[in-house]
Amino acid sequence: MLSPRPRADWAAEASAHAARVDELTAGHRERRARGEKHPVEDFLFEYYGHRPAQLRRWHPGVGVALADAPEYAAWSGYVVDDDGFARVDDEGVIARRGRAVAFVRGLLEATLSRPPHLGCFGMHEWAMVYRLAPGEQRHEQLPLRLGQAQTDAVVERHQVRCSHFDAYRFFTEPARPLNQLRPTREGQVGLEQPGCLHAGMDLYKWCFKLSPLIPSALTLDAFELARETRTLDMQASPYDVSGLGLSAVRVETSAGKAEYLERQRDLAGRSNALRRRLLKVLPTT
Repeated sequence: MLSPRPRADWAAEASAHAARVDELTAGHRERRARGEKHPVEDFLFEYYGHRPAQLRRWHPGVGVALADAPEYAAWSGYVVDDDGFARVDDEGVIARRGRAVAFVRGLLEATLSRPPHLGCFGMHEWAMVYRLAPGEQRHEQLPLRLGQAQTDAVVERHQVRCSHFDAYRFFTEPARPLNQLRPTREGQVGLEQPGCLHAGMDLYKWCFKLSPLIPSALTLDAFELARETRTLDMQASPYDVSGLGLSAVRVETSAGKAEYLERQRDLAGRSNALRRRLLKVLPTT
């Protein structure tokens, strides 16, 4: 029998979580109301399709009972007993989504088993604009720092070794043969490695997709790491992000490569720490 947390206790934590989300998403929500786009900060909402209101909802995680919590009866994945004690219905969730839980567990374990590959220098973003004609870029509001011809030349003189399918699938057709790997959805578990920025951002996706099994504190930590990672992703991209108040990480230079490598190594270590935390709270199927 779980000892329930008093409402005053868990409600304060839920309120603090909502306030933290509101602070982190304020810019996105204000721009959305004005119909404005931000190619760095909006990415996590547009690409992953998880709204601020969903992120704001607080989940205690598996093995926690909440006293005086009848409102959770209306939330998917919860059970509330006659005394108003709410808890995550982990058995029911796993019965419905056991394959997804098993996949994520296997992916996390496989990724942790490999050393990080740190020599990509963000070339995946460059490969997404390689040999494009005017008007074909995804971020047309951002000009290319070096122009199209020099951007293409950077790709051609670098090693392109992207291991992440959801990045590789956005490569231009001429760029695909330049990649040393051929990532597929089916082969994702066999290729994922902790140095990959997109694999680190995906930890946020796995957290919210496995809700309510995952505590909101972990999901929000993953969101913050993903936002920081996306910032580096775009700073090291071929786009001119100076208009967004960001400095370029000029990976076409030796100094830029050194900066990217240092930050990538730090993000890899922090993403692995999150993977371990996620595995610790993820129920077995």
